[in-house]
Amino acid sequence: MSRRHVVAMGCVLAVTALTLTGVPAVAADSRAQDVPVTASAWKPPSGMLEALQRDLGLTREQVQARLANEIRMSGIEADLREALGDRFGGSWLMGTISQTLVVATTDPADLPTIVAAGARAELVKRSLTELAGLISDLNVDLPGKGGGGDVRFVDARNNRIVILSKSPLATEDLVEAVGADSSVVKVVPSTERPRLLTDVQGGDAYYIGTSNRCSVGFSVMRGAQAGFVSAGHCGKTGDATTGFNRVPQGVFRASSFPENDYAWVAVNAGWTPKPVVGDGSGGTVPVAGSRPALEGASICRSGSTTDWHCGLVRQLSASVTYPQGTIHGLTRTSVCAEPGDSGGSFISVDQAQGVTSGGSGNCTSGGVTYFQPLDEILTAYDLTLLTGGVATPPGGVPSAPAVCTGYPKVYTGMLNNGQSVSQPSRYYRAAVAGTHSACLDGGDGVDFDLYLQRWQRSSWATVATSDGAGSDEQISYTGPPGFYRYRVVSVSGSSPYTLRAKAP
Repeated sequence: MSRRHVVAMGCVLAVTALTLTGVPAVAADSRAQDVPVTASAWKPPSGMLEALQRDLGLTREQVQARLANEIRMSGIEADLREALGDRFGGSWLMGTISQTLVVATTDPADLPTIVAAGARAELVKRSLTELAGLISDLNVDLPGKGGGGDVRFVDARNNRIVILSKSPLATEDLVEAVGADSSVVKVVPSTERPRLLTDVQGGDAYYIGTSNRCSVGFSVMRGAQAGFVSAGHCGKTGDATTGFNRVPQGVFRASSFPENDYAWVAVNAGWTPKPVVGDGSGGTVPVAGSRPALEGASICRSGSTTDWHCGLVRQLSASVTYPQGTIHGLTRTSVCAEPGDSGGSFISVDQAQGVTSGGSGNCTSGGVTYFQPLDEILTAYDLTLLTGGVATPPGGVPSAPAVCTGYPKVYTGMLNNGQSVSQPSRYYRAAVAGTHSACLDGGDGVDFDLYLQRWQRSSWATVATSDGAGSDEQISYTGPPGFYRYRVVSVSGSSPYTLRAKAP
């Protein structure tokens, strides 16, 4: 009997009794409320649509359908991943418009539940946790240079570990010597030569010293200090930075490279980080959160050399050996990049994914690019991602924000010019770590801002901000247990408002 067994959608939908706790048999669309935007309400910015059309060879309608499906499928996948626990064998999207979500399990009893949730089920021998442990062992046992392979990653679709090597025979000998199971570890000949993407030529971005150039990742806060994340190989702790206009900008507060490839820069009062990503054509894409994209999902990258390019998430948990050292825990993509794009933003729909590390190839002939996942950076340095930006097309006119739906808590009130208010009036308690999300609706012609604050020993600290133009704001913040409150502020104008919120 084959070790794999695929259950197509619909073939066991009649079996509804074999459900797992936490995965009710409900319509797939109802799960979209777990994502800060909904497939029916979110309108992709023009820059994202155009780049995906160009880089994936799709029509505009196909791109719109693909992104809507990815929003919907991510909620289904998150529920199934949690319910399956240690039996979870990985997940990936398939189809031109991401119309199929595949979820793997090590237990045949889970198959009907996966299908009932709206996914295709696949039975595999090894769990994702087991594969992650195997690649961790290989990262320790195999050399980072020489015959150890330049790239290693978990191949969830084939339930194995893949090593890309320029010397496959030598790598196979090393794999055998360290006692790894050859039926699980596949060595593949490859001409891929990953390199870091720092550049020493002028251009838009930020500079370290007199000539080194990198790209801004995502805007963050640490307490009251604003800044941004970028690649660790771009600068060392204490290095000063200047902006795209060569005006003094900030300083590297922390940096990790190699092994990791991340850093964060604290900016001075002359710079105001915004929760948006440039789309390469004069517009912006809003950042609503940092939910990791699924394998097979669409993803786009913004960088200072090649602007805006898109592709697909290929594999997660990749280990990459550069001449300077080996980096673990990267995500492998089909997006192209070139020197100077290092540190730049990877985003999927409106969810921040990570910062550009390195890759091979270029944006003329195509290539492979790796990014350092964002959530690891936020956790390592106790940073908060700025969220809630409003998309702007070329020309700078904001597009309409998404409709506020799917929030169980509703607060209403009236704000006059310059006033502010806390909601709820005292605070609310989050007993567990998780995502806090909120959506603010105000009247036309006023400018309201929204802040999420967490009690820290003796005072309230702002952990998430949405301060776009107008009165409609959104926040999505992942944080620890504690006491929280929202602050609604009238920057200008008077109007009634409605605040809808959801806590972990």
